[in-house]
Parts: sequence; C-alpha cells; structure tokens
Amino acid sequence: MTRRRRAVVLLGLALVLGGLAASDVSRREAALERRLGPAVPAVVARRDLEAGTRLAPTHLAVRRVPARFAPAGGFPSPSELVGLRTAVAVGAGEYLAPGAVSEGAGAPALRPGERVADVVAVGSPEEVTPGGRVDVVVTREGRDGGPGRTALALEDVEVLGAAPAEESGGENANGAPRIAASLRVTVRQAVYLAAAQSFARELRLLPRAAADRERGRAGLSVGQDLG
Repeated sequence: MTRRRRAVVLLGLALVLGGLAASDVSRREAALERRLGPAVPAVVARRDLEAGTRLAPTHLAVRRVPARFAPAGGFPSPSELVGLRTAVAVGAGEYLAPGAVSEGAGAPALRPGERVADVVAVGSPEEVTPGGRVDVVVTREGRDGGPGRTALALEDVEVLGAAPAEESGGENANGAPRIAASLRVTVRQAVYLAAAQSFARELRLLPRAAADRERGRAGLSVGQDLG
C-alpha cells in the first residue's frame, strides 16, 4: 500500500470514528435530557434577603435548571415576584418558592430548626390551603415500574403556601388534581421530602380537620395486596 493510499485510509477511518463518537455523545445527551427534563427558568435571590423584604428587580435573578431539579411551584419570571415580601429569610442563590413569599409582611416566620419544603403532590386545591394542616402519604416505586408500598410518612404538617400545579396540566396520570405546596417541617423531614419528590412514585396530601391534632399513625403502610 502506498503512503498516499495509507493516508487516505487513515483519514477515512478517523472520519468514521469521529462520526461514531459524535453519534454516541448525541445519544447520551438525549438520554440525559429525557431523564432530567428540559432546562426551565427558575427565579433565585441575587443576594441574601431578610424576612419581610419587599422584592425589587435588583433582588432577583433567573437560573436555568433541569426540570427534575426545579423547585416545586417555583417562579419562572421575576415579574411575578416584584412587589411581594419575603416570608422567610432567603440566602443568595436560593430559589424563590411560594412558601418563601407573601403579599403582606405578616406571613408566619420559621422557628429555629424549621425549614420550608416545597413539593408537588396529589391533593385538592380547595382543601389544601395556606394555614391548614395535612398528612403526607408516599407511594414508592415497585418492581418493574409498578407501584410499591404506600405509607403515611408525615402527620399534622402545616401548609404555608399552596397553588394548583402547572406541570402536566395540573393532574396526575389518573386525572387527580396536583398542587404545589410549601410545608413547614423539620430539617430531617425536609430532607426526606426532597428525596421522596425525586424518587417516589407519588406524594399525596391529605387535609386534616382544623381541630384534629392526633398523631401516632406515621409509618402505617399498605402494599399492592392491600396488606
């Protein structure tokens, strides 16, 4: 084989390998986007904000994040927040979610050790409202993509904010209404809900009567066989 022909062969081989590599990268990128969802805008605090701060455009910035990691019920545009007040202290770079803002300055402040957990869950927009209390039910993923066990995870949790969820038309696969809610919880509960939001099959909020403060059933669970 002459030197010229060898060079042509090597060039052709390099082009083929380059095409295969580019195709593989494209497939990986497409798979990652399907898994994480497209990038969506989410409003964050440009600097540290104290509770009660009246929001102005200079306080806010927009960050694009994968839909999977976007805050539940988050705001895509700063214009939706200008003029509102922060209900809790918000750190620089943190997301502005419904539970973090209010129209007035009288929103309930967090106590030491408490956090605001933002979730999207099945629930009634008419019955799950700010100031109300709910139980949180979590259905885990089962084998082969089927539903696993359903458990009463949290009891008597205060709702700080709630609105119909915008994603998927505001309904789950069974047509049940979905809401974006902000809940007052402990640090441990906030971590649990963040994990459940990412990996559980479904979260459901069960509204409680105003005078019902009974607890003690957390951990109650039912499997596919209803046992």
